[in-house]
Formats: sequence, structure tokens, C-alpha cells
Amino acid sequence: MSSQFLSFAGVGAVATAAHYLTLLALVEGSLAHPAPASAAGAAVGALVSYALNYRLTFAAQSPHRKTLPKFLAIAVFAMILNFVLMHALITLLSLPYIAAQVAVTGVMLLLTFNANRNWTFGRE
Repeated sequence: MSSQFLSFAGVGAVATAAHYLTLLALVEGSLAHPAPASAAGAAVGALVSYALNYRLTFAAQSPHRKTLPKFLAIAVFAMILNFVLMHALITLLSLPYIAAQVAVTGVMLLLTFNANRNWTFGRE
């Protein structure tokens, strides 16, 4: 499991880069507030994450029609939780949006690894 977690974290680093680039572009370009910009970034990161985790981390054998809906359900839940936590950390605790996103990213890593390992890509 530890090598699988390390692979998931490595894939997560690539997906997180896509997420953060989207977040920064939207916020710094004055196109969106940090919480919705983070949700958009999470969607971009989820696409990257699915593609890489399907092939690399979990070496999935199940067809996409079985794994993708499960992955998307977890991704949507994570995106909503990401939005709520970002909004709370920025609004209630007055954290800078990057610091808030770093904290939320740690929570999401643990949550999504366990959910995807046990449900999306788990043994049938």
C-alpha cells in the first residue's frame, strides 16, 4: 500500500500543479474569487488525476464505464468539500488563499486516496 500511496501522491503532485495553475490564473487574472477558482482548479486536476491513476497507480483493468463514474462521484464530493473548506479558511480565518489551498490539498490527498483505492479502483 505504501508504494501505491507514493504513486498516488506523485500523480497528485502533477494534478495539483494543474489545479494550482488554474487557481492562480483565475484569481490573479481577476476572473474569479479564490473559492470558485479553486473548485475550477479541482476539476482540471481531477481530469489529470483520473488519467494517470487509472494507468499508473492502480493499473486498472476495469473498463472506464465502471471506474469513471465512481471517480467522478468522489471528485465532485471532493470539489464541493474543497470549496467549503477554502471559503471557511479564507472568510472565517482570514488565511491567504494559497495557504488555505495548501491545507485543503493535504486533506484532499488522504480523503481521495482512500476513497479511490477502496471504491473506484478496488477489487470487484
